[in-house]
Amino acid sequence: MENGWVKIRTYTKAYEAEIVKQMLEENGIAAVILNKQDSSYLFGKIELYVKQEEETFANVLINSGIDTEEDHVN
Repeated sequence: MENGWVKIRTYTKAYEAEIVKQMLEENGIAAVILNKQDSSYLFGKIELYVKQEEETFANVLINSGIDTEEDHVN
């Protein structure tokens, strides 16, 4: 990952990461998903990254209403 991006969450379900990414983008925050799951057996993590300067706002948005089974990285 390029400098300036920080991992803010990890997920085990791809659809949860996509929902949060979409919500962030709708609020003007650039977000990137890095899927580290094995493609055959679907074990591993899916990581969500945002730009470092948007980390605080992204966390506020995520914590204000998304109810998922995510693993918090912070």
